[in-house]
Amino acid sequence: MKKFAWPAWVYHLTHPSLAQLWGITLLAGIFIFLNTHPIRPHDFWWHMRAGQEIAATGQIPQYDTFSSTMYGAPYNYTVYWMAQVAMYYTYTLGGPALVVFLHSTMITAGYALLFRLCHMQSDNRRIATLCVFIAAALGIHSWNVRPQTVTFLLGPMYLYTIAQYTRRPRRALLALFPVGMLVWVNSHGSFPIGLILLGLWLIDAWTTRHKTPRPLWPDALAALTLTTLAGLLNPRGIGILHYLVGMGQNPAVQQLVPEWAAPTFAQVDGATFYSLLLVSSLILLLSPRRPRPAQLLAFVMFGALSWRTSRGIPWFGIILAPILADSLPPLFAKSGVSLTEKPPTSTNLRVNQGFLALIILVVVGTLPWFKAHLPLPPLKAGLISAETPLQATDYMLQVDCPTPIFNEVGFGSYLIWAAQPDYPVFVDPRIDLYPLELWLDYIRISAAAPSWEEKLEHYGARTLLLNPQTQAGLVAAARESQQWREVYQDEVSVILITRGEACTE
Repeated sequence: MKKFAWPAWVYHLTHPSLAQLWGITLLAGIFIFLNTHPIRPHDFWWHMRAGQEIAATGQIPQYDTFSSTMYGAPYNYTVYWMAQVAMYYTYTLGGPALVVFLHSTMITAGYALLFRLCHMQSDNRRIATLCVFIAAALGIHSWNVRPQTVTFLLGPMYLYTIAQYTRRPRRALLALFPVGMLVWVNSHGSFPIGLILLGLWLIDAWTTRHKTPRPLWPDALAALTLTTLAGLLNPRGIGILHYLVGMGQNPAVQQLVPEWAAPTFAQVDGATFYSLLLVSSLILLLSPRRPRPAQLLAFVMFGALSWRTSRGIPWFGIILAPILADSLPPLFAKSGVSLTEKPPTSTNLRVNQGFLALIILVVVGTLPWFKAHLPLPPLKAGLISAETPLQATDYMLQVDCPTPIFNEVGFGSYLIWAAQPDYPVFVDPRIDLYPLELWLDYIRISAAAPSWEEKLEHYGARTLLLNPQTQAGLVAAARESQQWREVYQDEVSVILITRGEACTE
């Protein structure tokens, strides 16, 4: 009888070396961070409500029905519809805990693929860990729960599949690109990045065509063509490009959204980007292994994108990781640094196994379902962020506050989910829906600038749902005004209504 043999991956998992623990610890840390990070309100709840409407009607909304200021205006939900429906069904099935868990799993899986790719490139787990750590440091500020989550899996999947196909061409792998694009183009507006990655592969395959047993550029061209055609399989077809152009030209988005602005050293992600841009440039310059033309082009393209807009920074990290994994080994070898990964001794193996068991216990203990029992700071406690006006919204639904309302922008997202159609919002995180003039009025009112009450009167606002942290000046001014009286307050929000009116049961 043939003796049963465990698969190799089981042996490696149960007999971890120190080098393996570096990668496991990093990926576990990403997963734990995501599991203990609450759902922030801005880009979650309004997507959920859109998903609910699509699931209920079988149609994608074409117009705004959630605001009092832009009611009936055209709005493009088509670019997010698949992610919105998935978010809604996930929430319906398992509540916020399941949403957070799937969010954590997808992002961690993306960085796990990136780790595997970097290990393939460098043949060294410590270098792979360092490269993925750099990618994670550049991406961490974009890990909020929103449709963008799926892109953190799709991008590394494209890169890993390209590397696998280059090493061992299998036509079945090419199907992953158009299938992935079907999800990407119907979930988030960053889908052109997938086409750019395939375009870079085509350039790489062409420039290295004489160095491979069989030229791969026809396969890369076929993948790019099929994936481009798959990108047309969205509700707007080629018209989806108008959305991208519109977002790029929308003055409110360009001027008011920090993510679309150029990074600065005053921001953590900006300082991290500029520092790593300099360090990685030096690595590429000093490494004996020169980057291939496609790698250098990718570095310049995504570096320039991140220089122009902070939204590019996570992608620069994802692109940079495998490039560094190629460049670092010869640089370390030139410096006399040993990269040999020695197997653990029996004593070290027991220590490593104990540490691995501890990591597994921590991972299990920090799953979202157990979060209520963790000693976390207030900003991390709970599955739903403390910024969300849960209690204030419940109060408004229990009583009949006068409308229209003026609300803090982040609060608008949750109101769209929980308080429609009773309380149409003044503004919400759909920045591109509202004209710049309206946003400027919102900013002036929130700052209690001169004539703030006249502006509120212009919009007919009769109830104020305010954030005492971000709108402290307006809260103070409204409390002192003879036109408003406070009817509700908690740590998150304050509600005031016009004098002479009441919130009735």
